[in-house]
Amino acid sequence: MIDEEQFENDNFDVKDFIDRLTSRTFGGGIRDGPGAFDPTKLHDAFVASIEQLKIFNERKQNRIDKLEAICQKETKEHVQKVVELQKNHQAAFSSFSELDDRINYVATKVVHLGDQLEGVNIPRTRAAEAQKLMNYFEEFMSEETLSDTFSNPAKLAEAADEIQKLNLVVQDLPNDKFKVAHERIADTYNEVENNLIREFQRAHQAGEKTRMKEMATLLVPFKGYSHCINAFIEQSQKHQLYRDDIFEDIFSLCTRVYDLIKELFSDPEKVMSKFVLNIYHGRLQELVKSRLASKSDLERYLSTLYELYLKTNKLSFTLSEYKLGSDAGFLNKLTKHIFQSYLETYISDETEYLRTKCRLCLQRFYEQRNHQKKLIPTGGIHDLQAKMRDKGIAIGPTPDNYGGEIFLSKDFVARDLLHVSKQAFKRCEVLSSHSDPASNAIKIFNILIEYVCIEHINYAIEIGLQAIPPAETKSPPQIYFFDVVHETNHIFHLLEKQFNEQLVALVISTPRHSEALQKKREIESFIEAKLDSGMDRSLTVIINWIKNILSTEQKKQDFRPDSDYLLVEPYTSTCKKVCAFVRPQIQKICGCLDGKNVEAMLSEFGIRYHRAIYEHLLQFTYNSQGAMLAICDVNEYRKCISKFELPLVSSLFAVLHALCNLLVVKPANMKQVATGEQLADVDKSVIEHFVQLRSDYKAAKIGKQF
Repeated sequence: MIDEEQFENDNFDVKDFIDRLTSRTFGGGIRDGPGAFDPTKLHDAFVASIEQLKIFNERKQNRIDKLEAICQKETKEHVQKVVELQKNHQAAFSSFSELDDRINYVATKVVHLGDQLEGVNIPRTRAAEAQKLMNYFEEFMSEETLSDTFSNPAKLAEAADEIQKLNLVVQDLPNDKFKVAHERIADTYNEVENNLIREFQRAHQAGEKTRMKEMATLLVPFKGYSHCINAFIEQSQKHQLYRDDIFEDIFSLCTRVYDLIKELFSDPEKVMSKFVLNIYHGRLQELVKSRLASKSDLERYLSTLYELYLKTNKLSFTLSEYKLGSDAGFLNKLTKHIFQSYLETYISDETEYLRTKCRLCLQRFYEQRNHQKKLIPTGGIHDLQAKMRDKGIAIGPTPDNYGGEIFLSKDFVARDLLHVSKQAFKRCEVLSSHSDPASNAIKIFNILIEYVCIEHINYAIEIGLQAIPPAETKSPPQIYFFDVVHETNHIFHLLEKQFNEQLVALVISTPRHSEALQKKREIESFIEAKLDSGMDRSLTVIINWIKNILSTEQKKQDFRPDSDYLLVEPYTSTCKKVCAFVRPQIQKICGCLDGKNVEAMLSEFGIRYHRAIYEHLLQFTYNSQGAMLAICDVNEYRKCISKFELPLVSSLFAVLHALCNLLVVKPANMKQVATGEQLADVDKSVIEHFVQLRSDYKAAKIGKQF
């Protein structure tokens, strides 16, 4: 039997259904072998299943027909309900329109009636007010005692209204005929105005906001309305803003007062503007003047100016949310007014302080090292003496190496000079006017270059150059110039960082940017040229000392030992001394230089080092045992520098090693080795010259092979 529920499953698959039907039919599968298959039984099973499926289909179709009939019936009922609702809605809308028309009609009648009543009442009210005003005016003309309205404090509001009207009336009357009225009304006007102001002040002190608002409203048409505002401002600031750091107090005070101003005055923005103006021109300006009164300590003065100006700008930005008046730059103008005299002299004060501070820092730096800074001579006899010393000619005073002190420190520059300039750049960004930051920044940068690069780095380089031993020294040279290079590189990295992080931000969009870049390139080229000169001289001294060791220590017999010579070490003592001198020099170069500079310097050293050894080997004659020693020496020389994997230097020593091999090969194999791969690019004359160093060159007639 087929389960009807399986057809309602979403995962139903026809192919799987047929496979299951086939497997369940006896004789329909092949599990019992090909002979068990019976197509007739399988056919009958399929026919029975199809008939059963037809029955299932008829059931489903009958169910679908019933559901469709139900849906059609519900649709008709729903449509009928919608039609009825539309009719009801139309009737309701018609009723609403009629009601709206009736309301409008009644409203029109009410407005018309109100206009008629007002037309009758206004003239009557005006006449009554005019009569009342004439009676008051008659009192002022008669020189009699005024009515209770102007003397009773409880009727202050009424008195203010009446005296204001009387004052307007009397202004249009001739003074000669109504002199008494003029005088008495003016006196009463002033008295009422003063009473209003005093009552406003009393209410302010008592915290009676409603009474304050009433008095402020009454005072609006009076001439002394501004006195009311001034009294409010004075009372609001009473016993306030007396701390040294008043900026937080100002903001909190303005926040509290602004809420009160909005409740009391009809023009809060105008009153708030006057309140802030009073604070800026009063307490804030007094604070600035007192704290910036003296320039005896420029560092403190500039720091205080920067702090006050920054806090004032921050305060102005915070207060700008109150929309003080119609002038968007109102607060900026107030700030400029307070600080203008200080900002005008800012850059001259900054540069004066910066020069003084840098000079004192350098002076303290040299004093800590017990060094009196010397005037570095240039040109003329000084240059001639330097050149003579490089050639080994003793002339002039002996160079002083100051015990290895190089008078240069990246820590000092970063801690003192660059820190000072960093603060100066920060102040420059804030305290310079909109058109001046770039120019002022360049002035600060020029001072930084003067004291860091010229007064400090250049001086140390000059001292370092003078301390380099002469080219032909008689004792192992002490080379300290690489330490100068090391410190100089670090300082220039720090300078580059400050240049990019602070100076560029101030000049990037101005013509001063190219000026700053040009200045930086010029000083870098200037310092780099001196460093190159010093490193070249240092290498010359090192190589010359290597040559000195080779020439004084190496004996001709070293490479022509007797046949019974007992080899203690696999290289000569001269080689050992050279390597012992070379290794610390290489370590010094690697420790003091960085990046590609190390590779370039080691390559130059390696080339000169190879040349010195090559020329040295050409001075000797070698027997077979001596040639092996020479090869061992070359290997040791090569080990000193091979770990740095410099292609050119490695190639040079590989060729030198191959040339040394010519000293030990059998004469019969000489031509084959000489034309080998390693010597393929070597000039034939060089190979012949090297082969001639063999002690058996003539006896073995090796020359005939070339």
